Amino acid sequence: MSSRTQSERSAATREALIAAARELFAERGYAAVGTEEIVRKAGLTRGALYHQFGGKRELFEAVYETIEREVTERIAADALVGPDPLEALRAGARAFLDHCLQPEVQRIVLIDAPSVLGWERWREIGARYGLGLIEAALQAAIDAGAISPAPVKPLAHVLLGALDEAAMAVARAEDPAAASDEMDVVLGRMLDGLRSGPAHRR
Repeated sequence: MSSRTQSERSAATREALIAAARELFAERGYAAVGTEEIVRKAGLTRGALYHQFGGKRELFEAVYETIEREVTERIAADALVGPDPLEALRAGARAFLDHCLQPEVQRIVLIDAPSVLGWERWREIGARYGLGLIEAALQAAIDAGAISPAPVKPLAHVLLGALDEAAMAVARAEDPAAASDEMDVVLGRMLDGLRSGPAHRR
């Protein structure tokens, strides 16, 4: 019983640190936030932070991964549904672009994470959540005859890369909303190009 209580206490401490850091990183960015400010906001000590994480960078990685997981879960639940698997993919892409307009996603996921964690680690975490979702959606579309048969994993990697590039462009645009709308058109045409049947071949 006591060990479970300790485990629950540790999980609560971790969640408090992630929540506090997430808010601060979203407001001002990674470089402008210190560990002392994070633990003060969380109502904890620096010792608690270093017990849970190796330091600010490791805490930032946990924040980034939390956001990636939440966004993926929301897209899977809200967008990737419906009778037409290809239209579901388009809705998922649109939902992803909508999430890219959120300030915390722009600052933490698209601006700070690639530089703080390095490009490879950033892509590794993003793929851990998004790649499987894209593969499943593509396989469903192939099984339904909505798109022409193709190697699913390579195609999923290409689509994930396109989504990442679109997201980066949106985050760095002078008018992110306009850039998001433009990317939605481009991604929609890419997905339409996968549709099977001679009527959809241009």
